[in-house]
Amino acid sequence: MPLSAEEISSVIKRQIERYAVEIEETEVGTVIQAGDGIATLYGLDNVMSGELLSFPGGIYGMALNLEEEMVGSVLFASTSMIREGDVVHRTGRVVEVPVGDSLVGRVVNALGYPIDGLGRMRIDRYRPVEAQAPGVVDRTPVRTPLHTGIKSVDALVPIGRGQRELIIGDRQTGKTALAIDTVLSQRGRDVICIYVAVGQKETTVAQVVEVLRREGAMDYTTVVSASASEAAPLQYLAPYSGCAMAEEVMYNGNDVLIIYDDLSKHAKAYREMSLLLRRPPGREAYPGDIFYLHSRLLERAANLRPELGGGSMTALPIVETLGGDVSAYIPTNVISITDGQIFLEADLFYSGIRPAINVGLSVSRVGGSAQTGAMKQVAHRLRLDLAQYRELAAFAQFAAELDKVTRAQLSRGEHIVEVLKQPQYQPMDLAEEVVSIFMAVNGYLDDLELGQVADFVNGFLHFAAAEFPYISQSINEKKVIDPETETALQRAVKTFKNRFTGGETK
Repeated sequence: MPLSAEEISSVIKRQIERYAVEIEETEVGTVIQAGDGIATLYGLDNVMSGELLSFPGGIYGMALNLEEEMVGSVLFASTSMIREGDVVHRTGRVVEVPVGDSLVGRVVNALGYPIDGLGRMRIDRYRPVEAQAPGVVDRTPVRTPLHTGIKSVDALVPIGRGQRELIIGDRQTGKTALAIDTVLSQRGRDVICIYVAVGQKETTVAQVVEVLRREGAMDYTTVVSASASEAAPLQYLAPYSGCAMAEEVMYNGNDVLIIYDDLSKHAKAYREMSLLLRRPPGREAYPGDIFYLHSRLLERAANLRPELGGGSMTALPIVETLGGDVSAYIPTNVISITDGQIFLEADLFYSGIRPAINVGLSVSRVGGSAQTGAMKQVAHRLRLDLAQYRELAAFAQFAAELDKVTRAQLSRGEHIVEVLKQPQYQPMDLAEEVVSIFMAVNGYLDDLELGQVADFVNGFLHFAAAEFPYISQSINEKKVIDPETETALQRAVKTFKNRFTGGETK
């Protein structure tokens, strides 16, 4: 029978209703101009700030300037492959980096891709490089010490887990060495470490990685590298990428230490990007939001409440000064953001006092709250003794004769300075630090020649470990010097001193 028009119409309608197709809709833009790591785009009216953009040839960029008619984007690769008229696609997601356990022990670039030649990583999760910092109610006071293994730091400017402590000084004064010593000291302390190298020479980064591998520290460390040869956008991104990796550890209830080496080069990379994006320059040609650049990064370091897992992120940013000028623009910015600073002085460094910490300009705003009881017991007079020594030493240069008390104070200060000297890449445990400072502040070293102090202290530490092992065991376990331990320590020092002559033990 011939079908009627109504029947044919109903069949077609049913077919149309059952027909479904996924229509992929993407918003695209066009490259107007590209060069120096910057691309100016037309279109992309709904793009987000910080959104990942896809360029031809597998190149990615990030939208930064959102103007009325155009979008300013930075590129994470060479701009030589980008041409005027190329089509750019939105991805609908902000810039992310891989996070998780697979990054531990690896060297990655600012985008989280491995560059150590050890093969591909198993990537479990991603986190946005930009994230909101924990609020005040999400934090808890910083009270747990972060042991650095450096006597002068743990005694004078203690660092707590969740703190932000700035390391500042001229170039070649030991800033990176101090940070690396802190990483080495975390072995066996359940602290994951992330070292972010911004604008460093690749050979310098390779040397740091070699030291970490040689000392076994890469087992708990991730290195994020954006070297001086890489584009400014990658140098800008690297600290935020490292921070995202650290946040994954913190929000899982664990402790993490992150080092930004250094934020001076980070600020210069951002200044270069901003000027190419035609943002108005301000003081020293830095853009107006240069303070926000570092504040939103460092504010993400925190010590979380137990209800949120109780994890912590400790940040050690490094800033380079010129001629010891801590009042310059970037140093003052970062000083005002952090919880204290360790100032390394060039004159002290060149005179052989290493680490070259200037006690007068260095401070920890957390202070004794993040210091063990044993260290408090021996170090409570240390800062005052050193300050008096510095003042008297300056005065003694002009004095022909000094009274006995003044000479004794000068001698005590000189011996304390000798004790606080420490070779690079040789962090100490808590008991060794406490015992060394105990001998200095209680006058057991005053009658020694300055050249004998280091030999005496090192010799005593070996002697005590062999013949009085319970002293270090008690200090490391109890975190205080109880009366019984103090008596044993005094007896051990006197016994060793009777054997000591000319820098050697009989």
